[in-house]
Amino acid sequence: MSENQKEEYVMLDENDRKILKIINEDARIPYRQISRDLDISVGTVHNRVDKMIKTGVIKKFAPIMDHRKLGYGLTTIIGVRIKGGKLKNWENKTSFSKNVLSIYDVTGEYDAFLVAKFRDTDELDHFIKELLKEPHIERTYTQTVLNIVKEEIGLSHSF
Repeated sequence: MSENQKEEYVMLDENDRKILKIINEDARIPYRQISRDLDISVGTVHNRVDKMIKTGVIKKFAPIMDHRKLGYGLTTIIGVRIKGGKLKNWENKTSFSKNVLSIYDVTGEYDAFLVAKFRDTDELDHFIKELLKEPHIERTYTQTVLNIVKEEIGLSHSF
């Protein structure tokens, strides 16, 4: 991050944190229920959530799916080494793959890591072979997840 792009941090008070914790558990919970649980007005809950959306603290409300129930029981972590200067172009193309959940630019031996879900090893095999056909991909490194110990999308720490 350059000098001109300093990250602006948002200060949250105790009520903001409590509201976030509640909607992290169930984003469909009515504001009226949150107001009762926290003994604050519905208007306060509405205003606080709106403020967290406008400031980017809350990016969006989305369901957390059980990928296994949808037939995607194989989770992989794939390291990708990309020829110099082509990382952004490749990431934009890859991010549209239905299998890819996350893409991380990283330091070290690989340029990016993908977290992806597949129905089976045949689908994974096809995906990797297609990746390796890309002209800017030098190599990949794939690990198959044996057991998911923790997989959280929302709050991952107490703040």
